[in-house]
Amino acid sequence: MNSSAIASIAAIFFNAAPVIFALVGETLTERAGVINLSLNGSILLTAMVGFAVAFNTHSFLLGFLVAAAVGASVALLIAFFSITLKQSQVAVGYVLTLTCKSLAYFLGTPVLFSQVIQIPIVDIPLLSKIPIIGPILFSQNIMVYFSYILIAVSFIWIFRTRGGLILRGVGERPAAAYVRGANVNRIRYIYTGIGGALVGLSGAIYSLSVKPGWAGQTSGLDGFGWIILAITIFGGWNPIRGALGAYLFAFLQQLGVILQQSLPNINFRIFQVAPFPLMILTLLFVNIGDAEWVQRTLAGLPEDARKVIAGILRAMRTKPPAALGTPFENE
Repeated sequence: MNSSAIASIAAIFFNAAPVIFALVGETLTERAGVINLSLNGSILLTAMVGFAVAFNTHSFLLGFLVAAAVGASVALLIAFFSITLKQSQVAVGYVLTLTCKSLAYFLGTPVLFSQVIQIPIVDIPLLSKIPIIGPILFSQNIMVYFSYILIAVSFIWIFRTRGGLILRGVGERPAAAYVRGANVNRIRYIYTGIGGALVGLSGAIYSLSVKPGWAGQTSGLDGFGWIILAITIFGGWNPIRGALGAYLFAFLQQLGVILQQSLPNINFRIFQVAPFPLMILTLLFVNIGDAEWVQRTLAGLPEDARKVIAGILRAMRTKPPAALGTPFENE
């Protein structure tokens, strides 16, 4: 495999890192039964804040910490309005995404088009020397490495630990979880805050790594939050399956870059925008197996083909947490 192909594949993992952070954050939040629709605005605001803090303090660590705190604060506002004040999670989240977006553009003016700073690449000793795999997976920046760890840790936590069992219970059957001793609303607050912090880190990764700097409305970040919400659904609220969706989206982005270089006569904006509708189109196939016309079509196929296609559709099917978006009151 030539160096150009290796670099293109490595770019997929590089570009997917912020998507994975936000995806895992939203997965944890929604597993607890809360919908954080502020993602798009929160990513813009934390991208600006993360870059501004890192630029002015010359500390990447401080930039990430402040971005995480801002992301958590935005998410906790949704928790407060929806859990404590019993307001619509969807309405509050939508208002916050617009508010955060406007704040990002307004407050980010002092650092607009400032000198770019970027997290350095850190080769992992020995592992980075493995042919092909090494340069792809282990010659990245530290946040890409953390994205690998985050996928594994979040999956194990959700599906292999008692804490994860309680989390799933709160999102599926909060009344039953409460009877068994779980403080449902406190748990929802905790996971909404953690999820928001991960979304904040996602924003900072964009401005300090993937799309370094802050360019305001031309930063190209507007819309990523909505795609991450779609990937969360595509992933079936499972970190591993969601990560596959994140890598698919990053692959589509990288494919657009390659095609743009190969077809210079086509408007470059087409290739920049194409991954978004393609990802939405992929999402449509997730639960298409439940459609009546699909069932009728399958019934007319030969048995072997029907079994194969039905198995694929079942594997793709997702089901949201039963209590997602539903307020809980202690009785």
